Amino acid sequence: MKNARRFFKRAAALLLLLVSGTALAACGNASASSNPDRVYDHVIQSKTVTWGVKYDTTLFGLKSVKTNKLEGFEIDLARLLTKTIAGKDAKTKFIEVTPQTKIPQLKNNNLDAVLACMTITPERRKSVDFSTPYFKAGTSLLTKTTSGVKSVKDLNKKGKVVIVCKGTTAADDIAKQAPKAKIRAYNDYGSCTNALLAGQGDAFATDNGILAGIAAQHKNLHLVGGTIAVEPYGIAVEKGQTKMLNVINKALKTIKADGSYDKLVRKWFGNINGFSVKEAEY
Repeated sequence: MKNARRFFKRAAALLLLLVSGTALAACGNASASSNPDRVYDHVIQSKTVTWGVKYDTTLFGLKSVKTNKLEGFEIDLARLLTKTIAGKDAKTKFIEVTPQTKIPQLKNNNLDAVLACMTITPERRKSVDFSTPYFKAGTSLLTKTTSGVKSVKDLNKKGKVVIVCKGTTAADDIAKQAPKAKIRAYNDYGSCTNALLAGQGDAFATDNGILAGIAAQHKNLHLVGGTIAVEPYGIAVEKGQTKMLNVINKALKTIKADGSYDKLVRKWFGNINGFSVKEAEY
C-alpha cells in the first residue's frame, strides 16, 4: 500500500513538472514572438535577410527558365537593401510568395520581410507594418489590341468580364468604377494572362508595372486607359517589428539619396513603351 502511495505521489509530481515546463515554454515562445527586436537581431547576427518575393512576375521577380535564377527590379532591390542593412558581405535569401501566402508566411516567421508587389492598404495594415513606398503602382487595364476597350468606362456594361488575380486590390477598384462588369478571379498572373489571351475576359486588371511586363512579352496585348487608382507598393514586416521596419526605411532613404534606386528603376522599366518611369519613382 505504501509503495502504491509513493508511486502515485511521484507520478503526480512528474505530471506537475511537465505541465509547468510546457507552460513556461509557451510563455517563452509568446515572449519571443512579441519581441520588437527579434527579426532585426536575427538579421544582424546571421548577416542574412530572408525576403518573400515573386517568382512569376516579369520585371519585378521572375525565375528564368534558361538560367533558373531569379531576376527583376524587386530582386535587385532586395539585394541592395540587404547590403545596406547588414553590410557588404551580407547574404540575401529568397522565398517564393503569392498574393494568398505572403502575409501568412510573414506571420509564421518564415520571412524577415515581404518585397512582392504588395499594395499598402488600410486593411493590410491591420496585419502587417509597411515601409515607406518604394514604387508608385496603380491599377491599370491590359487588353487585346483588337478589343476596342479604351478605358474602364468601356467595361461598365452588362456582359463585360474583367480578369483579376486573387488576393490583389484590383477587384475592389473595378467594382467601384465598373460595377456592371463581371469579375473573374484566377490564382496567379500567368493564369490571368492565359485567360485574357484565350478570350475569357475583356480586360485584365492589376498593377501597372506588372501589366507592363506582360505587355512586353505579348505584342497583341497593350495597356489602356491610364491608371485607375494609385496604390503604391511597400515592404511588409511582421506587426510590431519596429526596429526592422526602421532600418528598412533608413536603407530606402539611403539608396534613393545616392542614386542607386533610380538606376534600378530605369534598368528595369526605362525601355517599356507607354510606361512612365517618373510616375513610378519615389
